[in-house]
This record gives sequence, C-alpha cells and structure tokens, in this order.
Amino acid sequence: MTTHLTHWGAFEAASDGERLTSVRPWHGDPEPMPLIGNIASAQHHPTRIDQPYVRKSWLERGPGGAGRGDEPFVAVSWERALDLLAGELGRVYGEFGADAVYGGSYGWASAGRFHHAQSQLHRFLNCLGGYVRHVNSYSLGASTVLLPYVIGDVGWVMSRATSKSSVARHSELVVAFGGLSPKNAAVTPGGVSRHNTRGWIGAARARGCKFVSISPLRDDTPAEAEAEWLAPRPGSDAALMLALAQVLDAEALADKAFLEKYTVGYDRFAGYLRGTADGVVKDPEWAAPITGLPAARIRALAREMAAARTLVTTSWSLQRAQYGEQSLWLGVVLAAMLGQIGLPGGGYGHGYGSTQFVGEPARGMSVPRFPQGVNPVQTYIPVARIADMLLGPGQEYEYNGQHLTYPDIRLVYWCGGNPFHHHQDLARLRTAFTRPDTVVVHDAFWTATARHADIVLPSTMSIERDDFGAGENDRNFFPMRTLTEPHGQARDDYSILSALSERLGTGKEFTEGRSAGEWLRHLYGEWHDRLTEAGNQLPDFDTFLAGDPIELPVPDPDQILGADFRADPDRNPLGTPTGKIEIYSETIAGYGYDDCPGHPVWLEPQEWLGSPLAARFPLQLVANQPKSKLHSQLDIGAHSQSTKVAGREPVRLHPDDAATRGLADGDLVRIFNDRGSCLAGLVVSDAVRPGVAQLATGAWYDPDPSDPTFCRHGNPNVLTADRPASRLSQGSSGQLSLVQIEQFTGPAPDLSVNRPPATTE
Repeated sequence: MTTHLTHWGAFEAASDGERLTSVRPWHGDPEPMPLIGNIASAQHHPTRIDQPYVRKSWLERGPGGAGRGDEPFVAVSWERALDLLAGELGRVYGEFGADAVYGGSYGWASAGRFHHAQSQLHRFLNCLGGYVRHVNSYSLGASTVLLPYVIGDVGWVMSRATSKSSVARHSELVVAFGGLSPKNAAVTPGGVSRHNTRGWIGAARARGCKFVSISPLRDDTPAEAEAEWLAPRPGSDAALMLALAQVLDAEALADKAFLEKYTVGYDRFAGYLRGTADGVVKDPEWAAPITGLPAARIRALAREMAAARTLVTTSWSLQRAQYGEQSLWLGVVLAAMLGQIGLPGGGYGHGYGSTQFVGEPARGMSVPRFPQGVNPVQTYIPVARIADMLLGPGQEYEYNGQHLTYPDIRLVYWCGGNPFHHHQDLARLRTAFTRPDTVVVHDAFWTATARHADIVLPSTMSIERDDFGAGENDRNFFPMRTLTEPHGQARDDYSILSALSERLGTGKEFTEGRSAGEWLRHLYGEWHDRLTEAGNQLPDFDTFLAGDPIELPVPDPDQILGADFRADPDRNPLGTPTGKIEIYSETIAGYGYDDCPGHPVWLEPQEWLGSPLAARFPLQLVANQPKSKLHSQLDIGAHSQSTKVAGREPVRLHPDDAATRGLADGDLVRIFNDRGSCLAGLVVSDAVRPGVAQLATGAWYDPDPSDPTFCRHGNPNVLTADRPASRLSQGSSGQLSLVQIEQFTGPAPDLSVNRPPATTE
C-alpha cells in the first residue's frame, strides 16, 4: 500500500496502474473520514475530462462570450489547443496589457505543494507580465480584514490558537458561537494527517468542561461534547453577544484591570451597551425578542462565563453573513471583558470546528513550495466581488478604507477551482462569465466552471503525479507518489504551462530548465540542506519519496493565543494599530462606514426571520459546508452520491415546518425566493431549529437550459445574495438567505451534471 494525501485526510492505496484497487485511511489517523471513499470512484467517472476541448463558436469565430455555458464543445489535439491558447494570451497581453487578465484562480484544487494549481498559474502569468489577482477568501472575507484592526492578523489568530490539548486540560466552559462542527474540522488546506475533533472535545468533557453550542443546527457540535444547545434566530448572534456583554458590564463582572491594561475603547463601547446615545439598553430583555432566547438564560450564561475559565469561540460561518464583522468583533470583546486572553483554556478562538488546523500547535518549520515569482500588477479585487468586476468595468467601490476601480477583464484563467461553487447568485455570475473575451479552465472534471469556459484543458488528479504535501500546522510531511497513469490525455498543470511558456517565449523563465520531477528534487534538496545545516536530521529525497511521512518538530505543543502579549504587552504588542485589543477602532470609525462603525453594534440584516421579507419567505436558509465532500470536490464520488436524496442534495427541515407544508421525509421539494430556485431531497430532522432550512453547498450547479436561475441538482447559491458583508471587508455573505419550500410536482427533470457536456465535430 502506498500513502497519499488529500485536504480531508491521508490514505493508503493499492493500484493496478490504471485505477485504484484498494483505498483505506492512513493507519495513523484516529478519526478517519468517509470522504476518502470519493477518490477511487471519481477517477474514471464519465465527467472526467479526457482531452482538450474548445467551445464551438469560439473555435469557429474567435473570442467572444455569446453562447458560453450553452454551446457544445469540440475535441481538439493538445497541439492545437496550446497553439490557440498561446495565440489568445499573446493577443490579450499585447492589445490590453496584464491588467486585462484575471488570474485569481481561487479554489483549493488538490493537496500537494509543487502541483498547487494557483501557484503554477501565478508563476506562469507573472512570467508574462502579471495579472489581476484576488485577495482574501470566501471562507474568511470579513475576518481577514477586520481582525487586524481588533486583535491581530487572522493567520496569527488561527495558527497560534490555544492548543486543543490545553483546552482539553484547562477549559471549564466553552461557549461556541456557530458550534464546533466535526464535518468542517475534517479538512485543512494542504491536508490532514490525524483527525482529532471528537477526541479532544470528549477529553475536555470527561474532565468536566461544559460546552454551550450556539447554532441553528444541533449537530454543529459533536455528541461527545454533550453540549447545551441554544438556537437563536440565525443572524441575531450580535444581539445575543451584546446582551451578554451588557450583563458583564452592569453586574461588574467584566475584568476592569485587564480592560485598562490590554484594550482601548471600552468606555465608548460600554456607553452603547448602556444606551447612552440611543436610549436603548442592550440587556437580555432587549435581546430576547430579537434572538428568540429567554432573557433569563442569556443573563445566566453571562454569569456562568464570568465564573469559569471560559473559551469564547466564533466559527467562520458567523462572519459569512451581512454585517458578519459585528459578531466576530463581539467574540473578541466578550473574551476581553472576561479577562482571560492569554491564559490556558481561556480567551478567544476563531475557527475551532471550522477547519482541522485551528488549535493544532504550529510546527517549527515550513515545507517546500513552488515559487510564484513577482506580480508587477497592482490591481486586485476582494475575491467575492468577481461578478461585480466582470459586470462593471470602470465602476468604483469601497474596500478597507480605499476607493478602488474595477478593471476591464478580457481573459479569465482558472486552474483547480470552481467559482460556480463558491460564489453567490449563480445566475448573475453566469451572466458575468459571458462578458470576457475568453475563459480558460484547467480541471480534471467537467465542473460548472469548465462548462462555462472556452478552452478546457484536462489536468491530472494528485494520484496521477508525484508530489509532496503537508497541511497548515500539520506536523506530518507526506510523500505523494504517483499511484496510477493519468486518465485519458490528462496532463499536470506544470507540463501544460511549460508548453505554453515555450510558445510565448518565457519557457526558460518559467521552468528554469527543470522538469516536474527535477523541481521536486530541487525544492526538497534546498529545504533538506537548509534544515540539516540547522541541526535537523532528514532523509534524502529518494528515501523520502519511497518512504513514510516525516514528522516535523512542534516547538510549543501547549501554545496559548496571546500568552506573550499578556505577559508583557509593551514588549509583545499585538498587530493592531495601537498594539492592543481594539474594542473601539479609531481607524475603522474614520472610514465612515454605516455598515461597520467604530465599535461592534447590532445591525438588522436584510434577510432574517425578523425582517418584513420573512412574510413571503418564512424560512431561513442556512447554506453551510457539506458533510460528504470538501466544497464541491468529487461530488460525483461514491460517498457523496450515497448522501443524495432523490438524486439531489438533501435539505433538512424541522418536523413542524415539514408538517405545515404537507411534506414528508424523502419528498422532492422546490426551494425558492426572488433570486432563483432549486430542487432538493427532503430530510425531516429535529436537529434543525424551527424556521430553518439547511441545504449545504457543494452540489454541482445544473441550470435549467431555459432558466439559469433554476438549479435541478440542489445548489443553494442560486438562492443566496451576491451582497458584501460590508464596505469594509467586501466579504461573502452567502451563509443566510430567506426562502420558501414547497413540494415539487410532476416528473423530476433530468440531471446533466453526471455526464459530460455535449460535443460536436
């Protein structure tokens, strides 16, 4: 058996050279994930791209977006595809410049540090003169912008998060806003060697730690926590947190000494809690009708938090909503008021249960990576504003205190990602994708993005090439040997881009005269030599590639977020403008944003159960991450397919809401609002709060040919709003929308996503 790595876990496999004959979790993983079952079944699925394709009218008439997403493709040879693409890149760079090329290429692609699709593409485009890039992510758009003003860089907050072992040994109370989802904690960018979510939570609970899970979904926290489940109205977390803060303030439970020494701006925030300016005291009685939680329970929880060693955690999901910055900011404020930041088992955490690596102690060394070079183009967009950019070239917008202008993009180049999974309001994105002259996609599968491209080049899966990899904060560095031959005519991205570079005159700069195998040996060799000179013992490259993963050292297994800052805030300031925790931010206040003022506040979302729109659409859609796959990766795999209901993505609904609509478990239902509609298979469950419909993202977008607002497969992003969290972050707000559900009558429409698109001669 040969060991390999994915973003959702390591596995061991046997192969006959063409396909995997046996796949099992890596023997070192204590909590392996069933997602491993998607790999072998997906490799030779009919939706694998077997050779290069070009959209028919683009091939016949040249660049232009008319018919994109609707027309058949024409199979072409590699030579012709590369010649066509090289000619188009030369035209666009020559006539319009690098500012006309969007090469953001957002997406997780495959594990593996050399064959990292974005790195490969970015290096290639940098050799041509650069590209318009993206910043931030769909997962953490608000966090990445806000936290540096409040407590520090988001990477520091997560990579230096208090270790799970410390929480298990020291925490007395964990208050988890957004829960501690085991399905989300199954993945880490770059890979996971040892899953441990149930283990550390179970150990904490066995020692007596109490968990409070605040989420519309009971199973957002694993059963091992034996958690108290509080289910406020989705989108009302900020009101709940303000009421908790008000109790701490009014009952003198806030740690004044900590606030004076380590924070700035508390007095201004306290004035808001007390209703000094608006006459509204933000107490539990005020929050109760907003949240739907009893005022007595809110008050009691605040007192419990003050009496215990308490860890306040916020999930990524909270900030993926309109005004998502507010609950995120308030999580930090509550932890500061308790005065336990920097103490074992106390303080603040962001992302426990959102990804595996948060709470894993940082390793003492990085791993080799393929260098991307320097991008001379200064133009960029926040990643979730791609549709705005394509639809509105030349339009101005605000972002993080700046006034920026959208560029005029003529060519979009995407490797290893699927914006038709990540983005909101997919019918609008589909229209946006018709605007560029040319869309190029490298992918292993006929995803929705590949189906909306002009030139489609088949790339290998990670099991079809040599590589090495390690996840963020993961202490195991894995060799990733080739397990099978490539499917059809698939090539790795490096080979594709090397051939293009030769045609465009940048071959020497891109390849530096090395093949993919020679790059792997070179990168590992540089890393090996640097670390052995520092006293580490490491195997040579051939021994490493043929052997087991290397376990890398972890300098501080019991790391605690902010411990150095607490010990000496002058010598170890935070990365904020003042070096302290900013409960009130003069900088943010100076921007003048009414959707993100200088301290956290309650701002009523446009789409929540308390809004007028709920009269027409009375269910709160929670579009969270799926359990059966990572994002939309390998949705056609056996494990993902096993979770479908009536061939569609499952939607969960409380028994009372199902009964009101005359619906039963297993029914095919239509979910709709003013933006679009989709089909889904109904699962009736009391693990969902009444008034909530939970439909995970990840189903491959399958638009009806006559109505792209209707997805036949169950992608919730036909329903979600392409609306930023705020002008500060311009982050994604796709977590929450208002919808209605009804039984679907008539014959179920055919699905097209499980087969290749139409082709022609």
